[in-house]
Amino acid sequence: MVMAASISEFVVPSSSTLLAGVASALLLFVTGGVVYLSAVDWRDRRRRDTAVRKRR
Repeated sequence: MVMAASISEFVVPSSSTLLAGVASALLLFVTGGVVYLSAVDWRDRRRRDTAVRKRR
């Protein structure tokens, strides 16, 4: 038996909950970007060091 949902069953998150979710998402995005850029820099630095050692 399927029951129709009433409007009162759909809870709209408060503005502070919504803001906390957006802040968490931005924090994860920025953290991921920093980790990615650090990994790329580490890989490039290792590649440059290897190239310098081969020239010697």
